[in-house]
Amino acid sequence: MARFDVVILTDRRYLKDSKDTYKHNVFLEDQLVANALSNQNLKVTRRSWDDKAFDWSSSKALLFRTTWDYFDRFDEFLSWLKNVSQSTQLINSEALIRWNIDKHYLLDLCEHGIDIPESKFIEVGSKITLKELHEFLGWTETVLKPCVSGAARHTYKLNPENLEQHEAIFQKLVEKEAMLLQPFQYNIVSEGEISLMVFNGQFTHAVLKKAKAGDFRVQDDFGGTVHNYTPTIHEIEFAENAVKGCPELPVYARVDIFKDNDYKLAVSELELIEPELWFRNHPEAAGVLAKAIKEKLYP
Repeated sequence: MARFDVVILTDRRYLKDSKDTYKHNVFLEDQLVANALSNQNLKVTRRSWDDKAFDWSSSKALLFRTTWDYFDRFDEFLSWLKNVSQSTQLINSEALIRWNIDKHYLLDLCEHGIDIPESKFIEVGSKITLKELHEFLGWTETVLKPCVSGAARHTYKLNPENLEQHEAIFQKLVEKEAMLLQPFQYNIVSEGEISLMVFNGQFTHAVLKKAKAGDFRVQDDFGGTVHNYTPTIHEIEFAENAVKGCPELPVYARVDIFKDNDYKLAVSELELIEPELWFRNHPEAAGVLAKAIKEKLYP
């Protein structure tokens, strides 16, 4: 019999509370989830995903929450993922995690009728220059990013004046990993990006993320700010629809949307692995997640 119903997964940087605001918020978010799960009479513990001393089979399920170093240790993470999936249940599932970990998933959403930004995928080993790409596509200002990434890792804003200075890093990256090129989205800078939290297909709350003046990245790592936000019915329906485009219904999802350059709603990211869910802004949502998890574990 399992010792725990749920292990909340983090990375070792966030195992303890901290006076650092950022780390404290991570700890607080996970604590809200742990309390909500306990209120559902589930036995809970919290561990770093790379804890070699812990017996993962001692828990009925592992809940991915703040494993925010996985993309820096990608091969190690995938190996660990394969092993633990054989001994316990993953939330979200291994299939969803593997699908969502690579931005090629955007093409699947597009095939399901979900609007995404114009996108050009440059596969590993491609022999093409940034100048050739921009001339072929007819794009002037663009954003380049890896297909497996997080926290805006190797994300660059490009234009005709700086293509040459980014050529070397582009060639180095594309030797080993697929890259994604998209037209620069001006409305993300002027209006921001909306994150809508969806649990078991149902919207709970949203925030608006804005880049700091002079930047285009909305992540707080780069000075972005987060604001409470009340989405329109259309925005909620769009986000819930995007979740329906997944291979299976996720227990939790964060749908990042914005108005594209034609002022149409589009999905910038669908986060199913370890998204920040801003429970501290809407603590009741932790209860919604906990209830969904209990129903999945004990139907």
